[in-house]
Amino acid sequence: MQRTYSTQQVATDVGIHWMTLHRWLNSGVVRPSIAVPMKGRTLWRWTDSDLEKVREYKANHYRKGRGRKKGKARSKV
Repeated sequence: MQRTYSTQQVATDVGIHWMTLHRWLNSGVVRPSIAVPMKGRTLWRWTDSDLEKVREYKANHYRKGRGRKKGKARSKV
């Protein structure tokens, strides 16, 4: 049987706040493999491959303590 993780476990393991992971879920930039409908809600279960995708997304788009990475630097005139 494959090990799965909760959203809070993934957020803690990756090193982000769980609300940040929820924002990424709502915007569709990351998705777990398993969605379990439960009492009108969705319970997300994350696999090891999903965890790696979140780590990769964070490395490319997020800076610790400063939020998401900015695009090109703007010049001040």
